[in-house]
Amino acid sequence: MLINCVAYQDGARLADLQTSEISDYLDKPECFVWVALRDATDAELDEMRLEFNLHELAVEDARHGHQRPKIEEYGNSLFVVLHLIELVGDELNVGEVAIFVGPNYVLSVRNRSKQNFLGVRERCEREPHLLRQGPGFVLYALMDAVVDRYFPIMDLIENELEAIEDRIFDKGAGRANIEQLYRLKRKVAPLKHAVGSLLQFAGKLHGGRVPAVCIPTEAYFRDVGDHLARIQASVDNIRETISTAIAVNLSVTTIEESEVTKRLAAWAGIFAVATAFAGIWGMNFEFMPELKLKWGYPAALGLIVSTCAVVWWRFRRAKWL
Repeated sequence: MLINCVAYQDGARLADLQTSEISDYLDKPECFVWVALRDATDAELDEMRLEFNLHELAVEDARHGHQRPKIEEYGNSLFVVLHLIELVGDELNVGEVAIFVGPNYVLSVRNRSKQNFLGVRERCEREPHLLRQGPGFVLYALMDAVVDRYFPIMDLIENELEAIEDRIFDKGAGRANIEQLYRLKRKVAPLKHAVGSLLQFAGKLHGGRVPAVCIPTEAYFRDVGDHLARIQASVDNIRETISTAIAVNLSVTTIEESEVTKRLAAWAGIFAVATAFAGIWGMNFEFMPELKLKWGYPAALGLIVSTCAVVWWRFRRAKWL
């Protein structure tokens, strides 16, 4: 569906348009058209392709969706795909926005996401001296908004990770901790794919041979690249911390199991002493002098108890009990 369609001239809002009026404004000097679509239909995309003379391959990518983040050049225009990541309940929802940028137009097509870019349009209109730089600045503003929305998600993931780390040494929490760590690792994966892929392509918008539409705003795209690099470093750090936390958690679980095994072995050793004495006096030999003693039974019990007590004390001293 169409969200808005606006013409801008010399950094100022010129008119709200119907899609059928777009071609009337594309040839005006210092004028460009900014169109925003959400979950566009095939008919809407075909109409935009004809209005802006978009490349068929780029339109097909926008139509089918599920693209990796990328930046592609088609003649004097750019096709950019960004992932939109938002927290829905306890899971991350991954949508995307396809952005077509030319010398006199910007077209954004948002799919599978509730995030909107109304704030981006308002920001651009509050800064006419920057909006005067044309579609390149609009592309920067859209990319900057998408990348900035990754930071709160990173903070939430880091907070969850810190909470799990605080519980690693709690007794009996091993299984729950590992389940939560793996769930957190799955959360980080969409960010890794979104940022890692985009960071590979973002360099072509600043430094070297910059596309003509981005030349006036080259320095701004360098700032976006810096933000992506920061997020990438944080993602790598979180993944490394998760792997370390899993290893530590498994080690703690192994230590707990070892403690239990040592206790069981100690008690088995104590009962083995009693079993040995009972086995000796339980043998049915006719000539056993202890069988004729009146005090033999209590003496045997006393010996068994005292020997078991000594063994218990030794295990206790060795911290097995």
